[in-house]
Amino acid sequence: MVGIYFSGTGNTRHCISKFLYYYNNTKESDLYSIEDINCIKKIEENSDIVFAYPIYYSDLPIIVKNFLNDNKFIFKNKNIFIISTMGLFSGDGTACSARLFKMYGANVIGGLHLKMPDCIGDVKILKRSSERNKLIVKNAELKIKRTVMDMKKGKYIKDGLTFFHHIAGLLGQRLWFYNKTLQLRNKLKINYNNCISCNKCSVCCPVKNIKMIDNKPIPQGKCICCYRCISNCPKRVITLIGNKVYEQNNIQDYIQ
Repeated sequence: MVGIYFSGTGNTRHCISKFLYYYNNTKESDLYSIEDINCIKKIEENSDIVFAYPIYYSDLPIIVKNFLNDNKFIFKNKNIFIISTMGLFSGDGTACSARLFKMYGANVIGGLHLKMPDCIGDVKILKRSSERNKLIVKNAELKIKRTVMDMKKGKYIKDGLTFFHHIAGLLGQRLWFYNKTLQLRNKLKINYNNCISCNKCSVCCPVKNIKMIDNKPIPQGKCICCYRCISNCPKRVITLIGNKVYEQNNIQDYIQ
């Protein structure tokens, strides 16, 4: 089984890496980001795929939705197991991609929801203690291990894939925050008084939203809310929803 993923700040990558470790007894050799040009070839070469991504406001990240739509023809007859990660709640996080996969002729064999540390570092109310985040990561890893053990026995978990999950996702968040990420596309803020023009935000952005112009990082109005630049800024001068960075998400801080 090959792993294909998108990960904003590292949570999802950690989870799919753990999944492949338990399933294939490997981490890196079968793992490809959708930002990697080689991932298309790997999907074409493999019939069994685990596909992972974070959930934003009970919906797919724009970059993931575009990837699936742009490459719809390569998923026909593929067996796909879906992993979705979330900070709070999604309802039908795995079904958000499953509905597209089924349209494109894929066979969705199961889905797994994993609660992980929240990456929204500029909203204080969402922050948890380090010990709490370590426990969340530990519980996610245990759930991954149990899921893989069940899969090897022919039992496939269906997190997010039922009608009731769909209603929960729709009424719980998506109906109220529909297109929220689209509304945030041009809301990225940079405090240039403290910016050191290190270029890290421009380099790490998965959609090239930040360009260096006259030695300043300038947002281009196509932010996808992944919080990667915010978590990697050495001076904490970038914000999106809030106006102050309270925490920069780094999954390595919570791995025991």
